[in-house]
Amino acid sequence: MSSHHFVKEQQEPAVFILNADEVHFDQISPLLEWVPTVLVAEQALDQVLSWGIKIDVILASESFQAENMNLLLEQYPVKFLRADQEKSLDEGLNYLMASSHFAAHLVGFPHLRALELLDKTKLMDLTILDGEWKYYPIKDGHFKKWFPESTIHIHAKEGLPVEIVNENGQMILPISYATFMEVPEGPTEIKAPSSFWIGEKIR
Repeated sequence: MSSHHFVKEQQEPAVFILNADEVHFDQISPLLEWVPTVLVAEQALDQVLSWGIKIDVILASESFQAENMNLLLEQYPVKFLRADQEKSLDEGLNYLMASSHFAAHLVGFPHLRALELLDKTKLMDLTILDGEWKYYPIKDGHFKKWFPESTIHIHAKEGLPVEIVNENGQMILPISYATFMEVPEGPTEIKAPSSFWIGEKIR
């Protein structure tokens, strides 16, 4: 991480690490380049501490906080935010919005729960890093991007009709549990009557 970079506070998307079991440091290292606000949930803390990165907020239960007050000194000026494991996501996102952060990378959040974030994506720009995949929401149902020859994942409400146009032609298909698609090199356009998520492999 370069020390000479300078950005206004809250300008960069926050990095919110909910689970680090399937995350490698080299996957999130690019997200840390511009010194964003970093939130870490209790269950990911040991792994994240081993990376030696600066943490701004730890979301943890009251008992964990009481047993780990040393972290307040070791990671100064870190804050504890009280949150049980099942409430970590909501508490963390509410904290970010209250502190004028309107974009965040959710690391270790299962993409299968992406549709639960619909209300939050109206208020914040969110991306999900889940294993080797990065997901981002298409809020208005219309998406166009140049891809290398690759596989993408379209994640949406079951049965949502999606129109796909690229070099391979035009097709309309209903979204199923796991709609993976091979796309050719070049632009791909995807339209749907409501929002959906696109997943791209990052490794």
